[in-house]
Amino acid sequence: MKTKLASAFLLLLSAAWSQRISVPLDGTWQIEDGVSSTAPPRAFGHQAPVPGLANLASPAFPDVDRFVSHELINHPITRPENLPAQAVTAAVGYPEQARNYFWYRKVFRLPARKQVAILKVNKAQFGTAVWLNGFKLGEHEGCFSAGYFNLMPFLRWNDENEVVIRVGAHPAAMNSAVPAGTDFEKLRWTPGIYDSVSLILADNPVITSVQVAPRIASSSILVETELHNYGGAVSVNLHQRVRAWKGTAWLAESSLPIALKPGETKTVRQTLQVPAARLWSPEDPFLYVLESGSGGDSLTTRFGMREFHFDTATRRAYLNGRLYYLRGSNITLHRFFEDPQCKALPWDENWVRKLLVEIPRRMHWNSFRLCIGPVPDRWLEIADEAGLLIQNEFFIWTGGQGWVNWHKEWDATTLIGQFTEWMRDNWNHASLVIWDTSNETLAPVLGEKVILAVRKLDLSDRPWENGSSGKGYNRPAGPDDPEEFHGYLFGDPAFRPTDLESLPGAPPPEVTHAAILNEYGSLWLTRDGQPTSLTGEIYRRLLPPEATPRERFETYAYYVAGLTEFWRAHRQFAAVLHFVYLTGNRPDAYTGDVIQDLKTLRLVPNFEDWVGEAFKPLGVYLNFWQPKLAAGEEREYTLMMVNDEPRQASGKLVLSYSAGAGEQTTSTETAFVVAGLGQATYRLKLRAPEAPGRYLLTAAAGNEGARTLSRRWVKIQ
Repeated sequence: MKTKLASAFLLLLSAAWSQRISVPLDGTWQIEDGVSSTAPPRAFGHQAPVPGLANLASPAFPDVDRFVSHELINHPITRPENLPAQAVTAAVGYPEQARNYFWYRKVFRLPARKQVAILKVNKAQFGTAVWLNGFKLGEHEGCFSAGYFNLMPFLRWNDENEVVIRVGAHPAAMNSAVPAGTDFEKLRWTPGIYDSVSLILADNPVITSVQVAPRIASSSILVETELHNYGGAVSVNLHQRVRAWKGTAWLAESSLPIALKPGETKTVRQTLQVPAARLWSPEDPFLYVLESGSGGDSLTTRFGMREFHFDTATRRAYLNGRLYYLRGSNITLHRFFEDPQCKALPWDENWVRKLLVEIPRRMHWNSFRLCIGPVPDRWLEIADEAGLLIQNEFFIWTGGQGWVNWHKEWDATTLIGQFTEWMRDNWNHASLVIWDTSNETLAPVLGEKVILAVRKLDLSDRPWENGSSGKGYNRPAGPDDPEEFHGYLFGDPAFRPTDLESLPGAPPPEVTHAAILNEYGSLWLTRDGQPTSLTGEIYRRLLPPEATPRERFETYAYYVAGLTEFWRAHRQFAAVLHFVYLTGNRPDAYTGDVIQDLKTLRLVPNFEDWVGEAFKPLGVYLNFWQPKLAAGEEREYTLMMVNDEPRQASGKLVLSYSAGAGEQTTSTETAFVVAGLGQATYRLKLRAPEAPGRYLLTAAAGNEGARTLSRRWVKIQ
């Protein structure tokens, strides 16, 4: 009798956690191009990787990614010359290629028979349509979210199956009422299936979505599960259980009876206690796993116990209830896609881990904005593990007051649907702490309708940044939402570095919420050290005509480091994010990143040494920018310090001149103390060297174990 009971219990347990089978379809696919949207090619003569882009096809296709966007055409600065008349009036843009579509083909067999089979295309551009065994299954218009396709009507369980996926060859092949990405400075638009493709095999009811929202005050999680029944009426128990990601012991369990009618979708919420929960943070990115079981399907969801918000009253960011400062940079992956050297690097896990984990740690970065365009899912999974704080920006940049190019064909209903899917795919990532509707955009619909409609879907209630950048752009949608500011001081022809000594280091008065400085510098260079389309005049002001690429790289690092120190020292920003870490780099590009060798991810000369120093949690800013001093001149120097750590920092603050091989010529020092998460200012008198020459004036704070440097070049005459 006991044996029968034990067997029945094991059978019941097995049924409760019946496993979903996920079949990856990543790898090499056949690919062909065409003009028709309805007739798949009869033969496929090329191959391409999935995930990847169509420009990786072999043999290569001519003119892939040649497309002039509506934004580029209508921008007063970036508008190309000699465009045909039909390009000027194009609603989406003008394709400079003969094709409209690319078709991907793969043959597969199924490992087991289940009641339900679904094809998931994580992300593809521009628009997705799927055929199975010659029959069209449907279309998915989103370029930034996953598309799901029911394979059941035409599936062959015991034979080979042919799946064909059609994507637009350029944004103009899409429905113009759906966003396909807008960027004034993007010069190439490359199509492709740029995220993973897989098969989901399960029995009813299928778990279509799970959202986990931490509640750190009660050491619990709110779990929202969506179930869909593809079969007849069914009654099941929905089971949930939690363990540490790298642990084996189950820490919490829950069960709830559910009844579903044929074809019914049902959403349920459950609360699970997570005893003595370990909080997720950049310093300790501890992750948990929730396993959900419906009796016919199962799904594993990784999450972190983390809460994040801004506060307008204090103009600060708070992580897990504690004041927290964000330091980092920007990644514009969709601009990087147009880089001739991009190739398959974004899908090389070792490369991505070095980009997101190893280098940011050396640079003392804890945050990134994923700017104007999404990344593959794997990138955010790695960010979760690395402990990065991510501002995730939807792919919209249409301009502000005076140069508005808002797409009137995008109605609120369409945008709400697109944002809903985008959020659904991302809301369980611990790293994602800020939603962002757009970059530098004036479109009241985003704040008044879109955010209002979708904000409640996020049970973690993350803050929304609404594409604001001061006057003339969108305003924050919520009372404690942040707004961004772009501090491009060098872009003003009247600006001189000496102006920094008297500037307040604050956003303009119209920025009234917690402020994110997520773009500054405007000193971009190409990877070979040449000014970009936007920076030639700036370098003509800063350097002589005969300056070498090495000298330009030194100048770039020098001023970006100084600006980083400046913006941090005044404590007017909740986040300071340099622009830009990774982007497209071409002779005709407008901006440039800081990676000189893409394969090895070697940074440009001087950048890590100077800018990495400026991002250290203990920050030092030497508020001195005079290029020349008289020999022996004595003056008082202002040194501003910040401490991003919660514990007090103390040690020795040394101000010194050095020359030649680095030997000190004159110096002075004092003890310093900076409260946890605080700031302090010291003033030290020092006499300049007597001998003429070029000297390095250095402020060094810390102790023998760790120091932070702020440095200025000074000519003594």
